[in-house]
Amino acid sequence: MDPGHVAYGLRAQYGLFVNPDTVVAWERGRAAPDEQELTALAGVLWCSPSELIAAATTLREHRLTRGLAAEELARLVGVTAHAYQRMEDEGRWRGNERQTATLAEVLGLGPRALITATGGDERLAELLRDAATTRWQAYVKPAVKMLPLPKRTLEFALQRLHAEYHARMVATSSWGASGATGDEGRAYLDGITGHFWAAVGQ
Repeated sequence: MDPGHVAYGLRAQYGLFVNPDTVVAWERGRAAPDEQELTALAGVLWCSPSELIAAATTLREHRLTRGLAAEELARLVGVTAHAYQRMEDEGRWRGNERQTATLAEVLGLGPRALITATGGDERLAELLRDAATTRWQAYVKPAVKMLPLPKRTLEFALQRLHAEYHARMVATSSWGASGATGDEGRAYLDGITGHFWAAVGQ
């Protein structure tokens, strides 16, 4: 099918007036169809919406690959449709621990994919940096709220990050250490999320 045929199918079958240039922009990644257009496009091309999304990263993309309406996912997770839609639009999840675990289960997301989909990458990095540089115990509860992982797993990971960071800082401040500037510690903090995922086996 050329772009003109796809545009015609969208109009004839779904009442969507999309011109062939827009279809070309979708194909080349210069534009993205909205939810209604994506569902219709899948219908025209005889496939599922998930087959049109190369790699889902956002909440909306994960929901669409599961074929769920926003209202249905909101009901399953236990939030109002309006609240869920706002969180999806903003790309920032604000559900509680139980809702977060349910969201991960319904969408089939592991902890790492969940953090990315809910817009929590930077918040997690900040929490991990604080846990490594201060008292890690204070950050177990916030980590449990963010991630559907066992508390003991998170305790082990945070304690490990703390120990590894401080070992680097002690090494650079030892007598006779060359260039004792804390560069190793800063480099460790820059890659803190990678160290964390390795510690929890993700």
